[in-house]
Amino acid sequence: MQTLYAFKGTESDDLTKDEKFLLHSLDSMYDLYLSILALLTELHKKSKDYNEKLQKKLLGSDLDKNPNTRFQDNALLSLISDNKMLQETISKRKLNFWDLDFEYVDILFKAILKSDIYEDYINDSEISFKKDKQFVLDIYTEIIAPNDKLYDYFEDKKLTWVDDLPLVNTVLLKTLRKLKLTSPETLLLPDLYKDEDDRDFARELFKKTVLNNGKFADEVAVKTTNWDSERLASIDGVLLKMALCEFQKFPSIPHKVTINEYLEIAKEYSTPKSSLFINGILDKIVKEYKSNDLHSKTGRGLM
Repeated sequence: MQTLYAFKGTESDDLTKDEKFLLHSLDSMYDLYLSILALLTELHKKSKDYNEKLQKKLLGSDLDKNPNTRFQDNALLSLISDNKMLQETISKRKLNFWDLDFEYVDILFKAILKSDIYEDYINDSEISFKKDKQFVLDIYTEIIAPNDKLYDYFEDKKLTWVDDLPLVNTVLLKTLRKLKLTSPETLLLPDLYKDEDDRDFARELFKKTVLNNGKFADEVAVKTTNWDSERLASIDGVLLKMALCEFQKFPSIPHKVTINEYLEIAKEYSTPKSSLFINGILDKIVKEYKSNDLHSKTGRGLM
């Protein structure tokens, strides 16, 4: 959707450059995922440095000389920090930029130390991997992910990351929940695509939507004579064309699945009325296809 919305060419143009942008933006999602794991690594490192500084204070209190080490001893954070394969991948892709942008690590670390989550964690008499994991999940969900300054930082770092963040956060939390002391290092390095078909689908959906842009635009125009033309030039128009492309060029995808997917995208990225508008248009088009026996779907469960 982003690539199509930004596309300024025509059906006859060479799409190589735009296709490259699409694949690069998809790949950057993986960079965002890795950069967040790098951030967790830096927060873990910060906890060790913090305790060392407390112990070195000349006029430190007994608490300073014997700080609580639950954070630095956290088993889940240790798994992330000690994962050589992960750390090598982060380094190779040059994603550990937190050394330069350390102020964000400091902001988050101070917020964690001030939180009830941290207070409850260090005072809990039970020490276990389960408790360590829950602490990381809680600080990520309640403190790190909602942080406005971190959000702005990611937006400045790479524009597409803001849109990718909800999905990446979901994948990250799902991965951390699965993590065990015996988990292989590869668990923290999931594949970006389930298989090559996923990657091909993204490319084909983009190309086929562009190559049939005029045809899809005409079909939408017939069904939207009473609607504001500006709406069709916006995200709504792009989503309708993508949906038509799936209807006509991807026979294995059920109509209902396509409609539901684009309604969800419209709710997230377009106007409050967009999902109703898109649902009405697509429902009308599907009924017309079925009555005229056009663009039928094939495969199990599609009748």
